[in-house]
Amino acid sequence: MGSSSPQNVTFPSNGGTAHGYLALPPQGTGPGLIVVQEWWGLTTHIVSMVDRFAAEGFVALAPDLYGGATTHDREEAARMLAALPADRAARDLHGAVDHLLGRPEVVGDAVGAVGFCMGGGLALVLAAQEADRIAAVVPFYGLPKIPGFAYGGLTAHVLGHYGEEDRSIGQQRVDEAAMLIGEATDRRPEIHFYPAGHAFMNDENPTGTYDPLQARIAWQRTLSFLRGHLG
Repeated sequence: MGSSSPQNVTFPSNGGTAHGYLALPPQGTGPGLIVVQEWWGLTTHIVSMVDRFAAEGFVALAPDLYGGATTHDREEAARMLAALPADRAARDLHGAVDHLLGRPEVVGDAVGAVGFCMGGGLALVLAAQEADRIAAVVPFYGLPKIPGFAYGGLTAHVLGHYGEEDRSIGQQRVDEAAMLIGEATDRRPEIHFYPAGHAFMNDENPTGTYDPLQARIAWQRTLSFLRGHLG
């Protein structure tokens, strides 16, 4: 069984209560940023990403979509993902956007969304659902897994990071998604492919594909992108 995650904030979510991990920037205020977990849950990797974004000036919040459970076992992660209703994930993410926009520390009337693997796809879904409330979205090696998903509501600027050696998401799928976004919106996504495998950003290295150099390049691109479109 997985360990529990470090929740430190609760917020309303469709009549219920959702949990998450929040970090504030050193200066106390900044643009809001939703950080969406991988299928492993709200792990120390995701917590460290929230802390890193906060250190760079963002009010960062990672909603805990698994209600506290985390794992590093692929089979258990697959079970936890399969047991996560898509509508509940969407509600929790919507509630997280509400929570950030309602916090006094958050500047601006829109937030950003960054997601990893499963969270990359969910971040794109969230951006399409929330329209003008999401100004920038950054999926890392993830795409929506909803058949025929329509990007029509998306108004955010899009920056995508994908691995050339990622067997779970081929370049053709990424190119098709970028084309669909371009056709459905007035946004032309900025897509980067890296000489790396899946989850190359995850320094916990659960799949053995962590790449420090490519992670550093993607991180700098992400910060520049978010600063250019938020705040």
